[in-house]
Amino acid sequence: MAVYALTGFSLVSLLSFGYLSWDWMKPSLVADVATDPMEKSPPPTFTRPPHIIFILTDDQGYHDIGYHGSDIQTPTLDRLAAEGVKLENYYIQPICTPSRSQLITGRYQIHTGLQHSIIRPRQPNCLPLDQVTLPQKLQEAGYSTHMVGKWHLGFYKKECLPTRRGFDTFLGSLTGNVDYYTYDNCDGPDVCGYDLHEGEDVAWDQSGKYSTFLYAQRVGKILASHSPKEPIFIYVAFQAVHTPLQSPKEYIYRYRSMGNVARRKYAAMVTCMDEAVKNITWALKKYGYYDNSVIVFSTDNGGQTFSGGSNWPLRGRKGTYWEGGVRGIGFVHSPLIKRKRRTSWALVHITDWYPTLVSLARGNLSNVQGLDGYDVWPAISEGKESPRTEILHNIDPLYNHAKYGSLEDGFGIWNTAVQASIRAGEWKLLTGDPGYSDWIPPQTLTNFPGSWWNLERLTDGPRKSVWLFNITADPYERYDLSEQRPDVVRSLLLRLVHYNRTAIPVRYPAENPRAHPDFNGGAWGPWATEDEEEEWEGGRESLKGRNKKKKKKCKICKLRSFFRKLNTRLMSNRI
Repeated sequence: MAVYALTGFSLVSLLSFGYLSWDWMKPSLVADVATDPMEKSPPPTFTRPPHIIFILTDDQGYHDIGYHGSDIQTPTLDRLAAEGVKLENYYIQPICTPSRSQLITGRYQIHTGLQHSIIRPRQPNCLPLDQVTLPQKLQEAGYSTHMVGKWHLGFYKKECLPTRRGFDTFLGSLTGNVDYYTYDNCDGPDVCGYDLHEGEDVAWDQSGKYSTFLYAQRVGKILASHSPKEPIFIYVAFQAVHTPLQSPKEYIYRYRSMGNVARRKYAAMVTCMDEAVKNITWALKKYGYYDNSVIVFSTDNGGQTFSGGSNWPLRGRKGTYWEGGVRGIGFVHSPLIKRKRRTSWALVHITDWYPTLVSLARGNLSNVQGLDGYDVWPAISEGKESPRTEILHNIDPLYNHAKYGSLEDGFGIWNTAVQASIRAGEWKLLTGDPGYSDWIPPQTLTNFPGSWWNLERLTDGPRKSVWLFNITADPYERYDLSEQRPDVVRSLLLRLVHYNRTAIPVRYPAENPRAHPDFNGGAWGPWATEDEEEEWEGGRESLKGRNKKKKKKCKICKLRSFFRKLNTRLMSNRI
C-alpha cells in the first residue's frame, strides 16, 4: 500500500502560489520594444506558406511559467500563450537528445537508435544520416532555414553538423552544456573545450556575450536580412535554463526576496529568456513577418529540481518517465489560428511537429515513410480531435534493469525489469525503473537547493516494477491501479511488445579519446574524417603518435583558455 507524507508547507498553501502579474509594456532590459494591440479581425487565410519560428527551452520545469501559477515572471510567454492556444496535454522526452531527435525526425527514438541516454561529447555518434530532417523537408518546400542555439545531436564528423542536416546557417553550441559567457564545456576532469560555432567554424570572437542575448540578437539579424515575402524557418534552441545557473545581475536582483539561491538564479534565467522571446516577437513585427507567422514554444524535458526547477504538482523530474519528466510546457501563437485564446487538451507529442510543420509549409510528406508523428494543426487551429491516441514514451533496454522485474510479472510477454513507458488513451503504464518519483514543491526555503524536508514521498514497497495510472483522472500519478486492472496492464504490455519489434539496435558507442578538445585546437568539434571514421568507431586506431605531436599545442590551448576565461569574468557583469 502506498504511504504518503507531506511536511513543511500545507498542500493548500503550496497550491496557492500565484502568478505575479507583470506589465507586458514594461521596458525590457534587453531592448525597448512595443507591442501591437490584440488583433480583433478574423484570422487571415493562407495565401502563402507561413514563417515558422520554433522556440525550444532547456530544462524549464512544468511549473516554471506564469500561467501555471509560478512565482517566476514570464509576461511575454503568458501573453503569447493567452492569445494563442495552450497545449495542456503535450508530451516531450525526459532528457535533451531524445526530445531534439524526435523533433527533427518525427520518429520515436527506438526508430533512430537513440533510445538510451544522450549523445556524449566524445562519442562517435550522431543523428542517423539516413534520416531526412525537418529543416531538409522545409528546404524542399522553398524555405530558408536557420538554427540558433543548442544542437546536441552529435558532431563527431562534419556530416553530422547542423549545416549538413538542413540548416542554411547555424550559430550555437554542439554539446549539451556550456558556460553562458565563456562557452567552455568540460566533459570530465581536464577534458574541457570551447563550444560556440558559427556555421562550421569556431566562433572565438563571440566569447563573453551572454548566450540568451546573443541568440535573440542573431534571430533579429536573420529576420532583418531576409525578405518577409520568402518563407523562413528559424529553430531557436535556447541554452536557458540548463545549468550552470548564470544570469546578468539585474535579473537576479528582481528575485532578491527568494530565499533559495538556486531558485533565485534559475528564476532570473527564465525571466531573461522570456524577454529574449519578447524581442524575437518584436522583430517579427518590425520586419513584416508576424501576420504570416506561426510561433511554436516548447520545453525539451522536465525541470531539474536539484537546480532550481519545479514540475509541481507533477510527480518526478528531468530524466524520469513520471509526468514531471515528460509532460511539457507548450503553446502555439499565430494570427493564422482559427480558434484563438483557448486551452487545448488534444494529445500532442513532440514528434508531431515534423508532419504538422511540413504540412503547414505545403511540403511533401508522401515520400517520408515511418513517421511516428501526426499532423495536429487542425486540432490546434480549429479545435478538432487529435489524431493521436497513443504515445510511446520509450523503451530503453540498456538502462539499469529493475531488481525485482521479471518476465513472469509481465504475463510472460514482457520483462518488467526493462525501463519502458507508454500512454494509450487515458492509461499510462511504466515498467522497470522509471526514475526518481517524489513530488517536489517549489523550492522556497533559504539556501537549501532541494528543500528536501518539504517533499511528498511515495513508498511503493520493495518489489515494484509495474505501475498503471489513469492519467486523465489522476494526472499527478498518485493512485497506482496495476493490481486492480491487470487487463489494462496486459493490453499495454502487448503494445510495448509491438513497438519493441519495430525498434532498431541501440547506438551508444564507447567514447573516443580523439575527441578531446586539446587535439582539436582547444574547441569541441568534428574529429573523424570519412577514411578514419570506421577505425575510430571500432576503437582500433592508435593515437600515441598523434598525441605526442599535440602535447605542446595542448599546453598553449590550456593557457589560452585560462586567459580567455579570466578576461570574460572581468568584463561580464554577472553573479
